[in-house]
Amino acid sequence: MSEALLAAEAAVTDPAVPAASGARQFWRRLRTQRAALVAAGVVALLVLVALAAPLLTAVEGQDPTTYHPSLVDSARGGVPIGSLGGAGADHWFGVEPQTGRDLFARLVYGARVSLGVALAATVVQVAIGIILGVAAALGRRWVDQLLSRFTDIIVAMPLMIMSLALLAIVPSSFPRPMLVALVIGLIGWGNIARIVRAQTLALKELDHVSAARLSGWGTWSMARRELLPGIAAPVITYAALLVPTNITVEAALSFLGVGVKPPTPSWGQMLTAADVWYQAAPQYLLLPAGALFVTVLALTVLGDGVRTALDPRAASRLRVGTGRRREPKAAEGGTA
Repeated sequence: MSEALLAAEAAVTDPAVPAASGARQFWRRLRTQRAALVAAGVVALLVLVALAAPLLTAVEGQDPTTYHPSLVDSARGGVPIGSLGGAGADHWFGVEPQTGRDLFARLVYGARVSLGVALAATVVQVAIGIILGVAAALGRRWVDQLLSRFTDIIVAMPLMIMSLALLAIVPSSFPRPMLVALVIGLIGWGNIARIVRAQTLALKELDHVSAARLSGWGTWSMARRELLPGIAAPVITYAALLVPTNITVEAALSFLGVGVKPPTPSWGQMLTAADVWYQAAPQYLLLPAGALFVTVLALTVLGDGVRTALDPRAASRLRVGTGRRREPKAAEGGTA
């Protein structure tokens, strides 16, 4: 689903219906979606692996930066010695070609970097989008016009090209994972700002918001108490779908050589180094690629489940006509 379609769906949400009908109803709806529950379990496992990376590598007895030149065949260009890339009791997933660094350690530490960068970038995008979207909707006409045109410029900017340009000119001494998260966050907030502005414009016409304004509440007090709860559902929905997008962007930037730099492990960086080893050491390519695929798929399915749980009408729109065909059967069963 494209970002433009998501923005359009969130923008036309009926303001008369609360954005979220309570935590209990949300969890009840989410529990009915088995795919979303499985995806949530996979995401929770990935987060646990990322947090427990030092403990897991300590159990294995390895770390992600130590070189093991004795485990690679220098005569063959650095191919790992042994079957399955040198996998064994000491190196569970084998070792990295040329360097001999432990693949399991680099994979679990790479999860820390990839997930951390994606989550941090999403937080930056959501924060900027909410602030500017609410300011545009509640500000004067010239403020709205100025912020809206600025948002249009940001949305029109090609994210990858701008990220490449900014990351290429920043000194290498700046912490790279933090820099990647900031760059993605500072360039990718445009669609959230559009969603927040559209939702705020609709909500501020409601009676309870008008009553708060007539009671003398300040603009930002009214926004915090009356408007922010109303825009929570579309923002959470879009943020859940932004995380896998940001993981892919981070991996692409690292693959192009301007993202996370070695020796810091990252799935995208591992793919960059593995592009010439897919025949001699296929596990070096398949492991980070598989981890990236599973993570993006799980987060996408979970994000779609969150969207459906927060807006059950989205699920009903996918089953148009189904209920009509089933109603006569239910009626016949009841008369019997």
